[in-house]
Amino acid sequence: MEKVVGYLGLGNMGHPMAMRIADAGHKLVVFDINNEVLSDFREKQISVAESVRDLADKADIIICSLPSNEIIREAVMGSEGLVTGNRVKTYINACTTGSNFAAKISDELTKKGIATLEAPISGGPPGARDGTLSIMASGPSKVYEEVKPVLESYGKNLVFCGEKPGLAQVLKLANNILFATSIFATTEAIAMGVKAGLDPSLMLDSIQAGTGRNATVDLVMPNSVLNRSFDFGATIEILMKDVNLALEEGEKQGVPQPVSQQVRQMMLLAIYQGWEQRDLSELVKLVENWSDIEIK
Repeated sequence: MEKVVGYLGLGNMGHPMAMRIADAGHKLVVFDINNEVLSDFREKQISVAESVRDLADKADIIICSLPSNEIIREAVMGSEGLVTGNRVKTYINACTTGSNFAAKISDELTKKGIATLEAPISGGPPGARDGTLSIMASGPSKVYEEVKPVLESYGKNLVFCGEKPGLAQVLKLANNILFATSIFATTEAIAMGVKAGLDPSLMLDSIQAGTGRNATVDLVMPNSVLNRSFDFGATIEILMKDVNLALEEGEKQGVPQPVSQQVRQMMLLAIYQGWEQRDLSELVKLVENWSDIEIK
């Protein structure tokens, strides 16, 4: 019998990822507490569950894309959560939660007979729409092989980190603290060039071919900053959460992180100005404002 995939959380990442699963031919059922986002799925005759528990009654595999650990815990382990379903046997966490939380959820679900695969993703909404996300997975290797065709419907670069719970989360946090750092370092460098008289597009083209290349140079600056659209698709609040988790992991592992701590301080400046729900590409405005320029 064909296994049914359930998707929980249809936000900026979950929506396109779920759509790609359906487009790849997998049998899909979805749920989100925001009824408005479900209309696209109903239009495509994709099954919509009535609740998390209903989703877990209808799907063998459930992929979760939710914004915070507190929301995930309630959705997974709550009195009407995924754990109460009578069909689900595999839980895939596509969120960035940190290794401690991942290990706890894995342990609790294992006791209930539900296998857990951590599979956080990187590539942002553009990668989700194009099916080119990078996926970092950890958990039982047998489960990974079984669900790999589903992961490949929205991911291009899949890396299996090992069976130890939380390993994929550590890799994802390493990725995200580097991304956050690149936003500020790149903005400072481009601002310097613009004030000196360089064209920012010319700078980005050159840096993309050199050793300074990074995701801010490749994606954020050309697609969301130069045109002043500021629509990368993820909030400052979400990235702040990941930076905090990365610092927590570094402390746990006994690794000094003075540069990452400074990145956190920069992000807190944005948070204290009430920018939590702004697109993360607007972080460049901190440097722009101090430099009295606009990068465009």
